[in-house]
Amino acid sequence: MKTQMKFLIAAISLSFLFSSIVAYDSLDPNGNITIKWDIMTWTPDGYVAIVTVNNFQMYRHIMSPGWTVGWTWAKKEVIWSMVGAQTTEQGDCSKFKGNIPHCCNKKPTVVDLLPGVPYNQQFANCCKGGVLAAWGQDPQASVSAFQVSVGLAGTTNKTVKLPRNFTLLGPGPGYTCGPANVVPPTNFLSPDRRRKTQALMTWNVTCTYSQFLARKHPSCCVSFSSFYNETITPCPSCACGCENKNKCVKGDSKLLSVVGVNTPRKDNAPLVQCTHHMCPVRVHWHVKTNYKEYWRVKIAVTNFNYRMNYTQWTLVVQHPNLNNVTQVFSFDYKPLLPYGSINDTGMFYGMKFYNDMLMEAGEFGNVQSEVLMQKDTNTFSLKEGWAFPRKVYFNGEECTLPPPDSYPFLPNSTPSSRTFNSIFIFFMVIFSMVVMS
Repeated sequence: MKTQMKFLIAAISLSFLFSSIVAYDSLDPNGNITIKWDIMTWTPDGYVAIVTVNNFQMYRHIMSPGWTVGWTWAKKEVIWSMVGAQTTEQGDCSKFKGNIPHCCNKKPTVVDLLPGVPYNQQFANCCKGGVLAAWGQDPQASVSAFQVSVGLAGTTNKTVKLPRNFTLLGPGPGYTCGPANVVPPTNFLSPDRRRKTQALMTWNVTCTYSQFLARKHPSCCVSFSSFYNETITPCPSCACGCENKNKCVKGDSKLLSVVGVNTPRKDNAPLVQCTHHMCPVRVHWHVKTNYKEYWRVKIAVTNFNYRMNYTQWTLVVQHPNLNNVTQVFSFDYKPLLPYGSINDTGMFYGMKFYNDMLMEAGEFGNVQSEVLMQKDTNTFSLKEGWAFPRKVYFNGEECTLPPPDSYPFLPNSTPSSRTFNSIFIFFMVIFSMVVMS
């Protein structure tokens, strides 16, 4: 019995440890989505709260069809009304007469309103279809908010019961939310900024993302090439899984002319062009030119998904020479400093109204730029794959890199050259031994 109890405790401890590890992103260690509830007024049977969804992730945004937030009420609460959002179902409100609540579900599910709703249904930072920009890309567009009037609830700080079991879809799975925690009340400034008020009660819910929970396989891959080697290192075969290879579409398929085939599905399932890697997105890194004091790289991002236009896309690259970027020609660029003094990670993203949308697969389904970097004579090298990135993320998803032994090598340091040299030395030794004997 004691052995079984020890095993159970160990299993529970490992499960908590694993859940915390898989949600950790080494390039954005503090990234999360925080859902904040601010109670602004008490009502005869509950309260009115402002709920704010803040995306504090540096390079992972929530794209269409947007976020979905859910929770479980602690008691028998109902939602009388909402402004700036709505629940997906009303539930059973048959016991109410006269004034019918907006939602009577024990586990309500809330979504943002679409742009263009009537003015009397809008709230500050609402009505963007649930789309949230990444904090590092556009902080002002990384916030969403709505107002909710809750009934059959507590009417004081001591009698209010915090909702439980929060969930977040963004728009698919991958997010894990912790429990609600009471925090110091939020302060608000008046429009003239001369008076400060505060919420009656505030609690936060923190949600973190794990690529392992979101999907079985990666959603992007990386290929390499260089000016000093004719070999192109392609994406690894089946880099994004080949289970759906029988469902892929060839570039000349008649299916692409069918009306509605490009319409995105609610679950964002891709319709991928047939390739050996089967990835919706490929990132290509080409070492283009080597100058005396600088070197130049060309980056190309290609979309192989016929169902998706990637709006507000982001590309994160980790490379030691990103600490000395001189010029980025066709993308916007922002250095990321996850560990303060270490400047080896940067975020590329499209210029607004120019190339901030990566179009669906086809003739226009690619974006590209060039990056000029100044050399550090102490570290710069074209040997042993130093010129290629250590990590690549597209839209917050880590991409599959080729194996290191397949990187383009300098002509005098390729694996075949080294093998030839070893064989030559071996035969020279044998020849010397024969001559001496």
